[in-house]
Amino acid sequence: MKTKFHQIIILLFFFSFVQSFAQVKISGKVTFRNKGIPEVNVTLKDTYDGATTDANGNFSFETSEKGIQKLTFTHAKYYEIEKQIIIEDKDQTINAELKEQINEIDAVVVSAGSIEASDKKRATALLTPIDIYTTAGADGQISSALNFLPGVQKVGETEGLFVRGGTGTESKIFMDGSLINNYFSNSVPGIAGRDRFNTSLFKGNVFSSGGYSALYGQALSGALMLESVDLPDQSSYDFGVSPIFLNGSFQKLNKDKNSSYGASLGYSNLNLMQQIFNFNADFIDAPNGFNGDANFRIKTKSGGFFKYYGMFDTNRIGIRTESLEPEYDFSLVKLKGKNTYHNLSFKQKFGKYLLNTGTSYSYNQSDLKFSTEKNDVQSNESQVLNDGNYINFKAVVDRKINKISALRGGFELNYAQETLNVGEVNKNYRDLISSAFMETDLGFSNHLSAKIGVRAENSSYLNKTNIAPRFALAYRLAKDWTTSFAYGLFFQNPESKYINSSANLDFQKSQHYIFQIQRATDGRSLRFEAFYKKYDELIKTQSINPNSNQNQQIQTAFNNNGNGFAKGVELFWRDKKTFENIDYWISYSFLDSKRDFLNYPFSLKPNFASEHTISAVAKRFIPKWKTGINLSYTYAKGRPFYDIVTQNNMNIIRTGGKLKDYNALNLSFNYLPNLGKKDAKAFTILVLSISNVLGTKNVYGYNFSQNGNRSSAVVPPVNTFVFVGMFISFGVDKTQDAINNNL
Repeated sequence: MKTKFHQIIILLFFFSFVQSFAQVKISGKVTFRNKGIPEVNVTLKDTYDGATTDANGNFSFETSEKGIQKLTFTHAKYYEIEKQIIIEDKDQTINAELKEQINEIDAVVVSAGSIEASDKKRATALLTPIDIYTTAGADGQISSALNFLPGVQKVGETEGLFVRGGTGTESKIFMDGSLINNYFSNSVPGIAGRDRFNTSLFKGNVFSSGGYSALYGQALSGALMLESVDLPDQSSYDFGVSPIFLNGSFQKLNKDKNSSYGASLGYSNLNLMQQIFNFNADFIDAPNGFNGDANFRIKTKSGGFFKYYGMFDTNRIGIRTESLEPEYDFSLVKLKGKNTYHNLSFKQKFGKYLLNTGTSYSYNQSDLKFSTEKNDVQSNESQVLNDGNYINFKAVVDRKINKISALRGGFELNYAQETLNVGEVNKNYRDLISSAFMETDLGFSNHLSAKIGVRAENSSYLNKTNIAPRFALAYRLAKDWTTSFAYGLFFQNPESKYINSSANLDFQKSQHYIFQIQRATDGRSLRFEAFYKKYDELIKTQSINPNSNQNQQIQTAFNNNGNGFAKGVELFWRDKKTFENIDYWISYSFLDSKRDFLNYPFSLKPNFASEHTISAVAKRFIPKWKTGINLSYTYAKGRPFYDIVTQNNMNIIRTGGKLKDYNALNLSFNYLPNLGKKDAKAFTILVLSISNVLGTKNVYGYNFSQNGNRSSAVVPPVNTFVFVGMFISFGVDKTQDAINNNL
């Protein structure tokens, strides 16, 4: 009996022991907004028991643990949660609903109207500095490269960014947050000025063709925000030489690598190229000029950053054209231009707050002299002299609310003082535009975000105040697909050259509505935008002729009764992945625009607006040949032209028509002889660029005689232009950067 009793006890103990190790099944489903989440790690805390959810969010595992346990659910894109469970002898079903973790990298970005290229931005980088240098036909200029993007019109006879039916003066350019007045060099009628600023000065840019941030104002159409480079990686010396320019520069980095300084000097002259090529323009003084700049950058011990950049340039040009007036043989225009610009910025973090301040000063002088020539004798000389001083100050305080939400606000002061002397007409214009703004980024989730802002401005000259609300919303439709909508109200002072002191003027106004769908994957980007812009209170002008000389004719504003609209669609596709070592993009813009402004007698399609524009850019880098081959092509439907004159105090169209369609195929090569030299202490690049390879005879517009009986076409200074240059950097090898950015 005793033995049997012992056996029973042992048997019961054995079954109890085995039962304690019996496996219990734990299963369930993990969801977010009623959809299963794959790849969620589900584990019993402090054990090795667990599983990973499948494609539908289901999981299942077995465990021998008993009693009170904690079940954890972890995923990189969702907040981790724990559930307390009691494990007994029965299988259990445990479901969990996760909450999305707001993440700066995964969050959708508001991008309607904007194209970003910056190492700090999460949007697809479209035009980096190396992109600009290697875009055939851009001539290394930021503004020219932007002409190959949707929304920007190709207008060759005058400088500026003509964005979505807006004039070149309706888009503004900023450096480190501060306004750049006179970004382009002084120019003569019919020949556009060039960028004054070196592309390599900037590490990134944000180009907004509409609906831009409340931090920026005084632009009806668009804004280009440029971000200057920080400290260099090491000291270097650069040298560039070509038949049209010679320049040199250096950057010195201190031993502690917390400060640097540098300077450059250059000279350009088109005289040699004029002797080689058959120019359309008869330069009596070939375009030439000096330029120089200086900079310093200091990183403080507390993490602050000072940047200073200062530059100057002078330019001269003289041109002779056949006179449209029968009593003269030629008309002559001579220009002397001077400009200086200084920019100082400071950035510092104070606890949870980031302070950005900047100030800039610029001075510009344009001295134009007009005369006529008969039998080699000059006469009837007149002068248009314009002097301007400009000061800008801006301060912005930024505070992050969470990883993708922020609040920022600040104020801005813009002071302008200009004098204009044209014959008997003398103007002295002074204005202080005071602005305050506030803006918030609201990240509701990784799929939904908004930007809400408001800007208020007061003009001392106009004695008027405006308030401009702006709003944008972005939503992720699918993994790689996002959509954005933006609305904004924008104001701009009348251009000072039109202002008559007796006129009671107001701000010009535009409203932007922009809808965007974008797909961005690794190496590919597709973007579609539709927009509508409404213009109100545009300036209306009449022409005055102080000395009965056509060259002195100026326009003076007399009311704000102008209006207009611009609407259209744009498509952009860029692909760096499909074809090995090939980067290409294609853009298309459709624009329907009409305006009644300036001297237009009624609502007309603007003479700077082309209905259809197509651009294609392709870049192929061949490592074996150490060579990059770059192509670009632009087609633009012919723009309208008008001969508008004032008769009996009324503006009338004397004649008009449509220009021939614009076509240009451009080609460039860049050769890197230092490729493969790992220990190279210098970087060299040889550049050959051919603009308008096929020699297409494009026409930008027409000039008319005083009686309208004679006309002449406004054409490029040269149909086909060839540039050859060599650039050398000592002390730093940039070869690999150049290769990486071309592959």
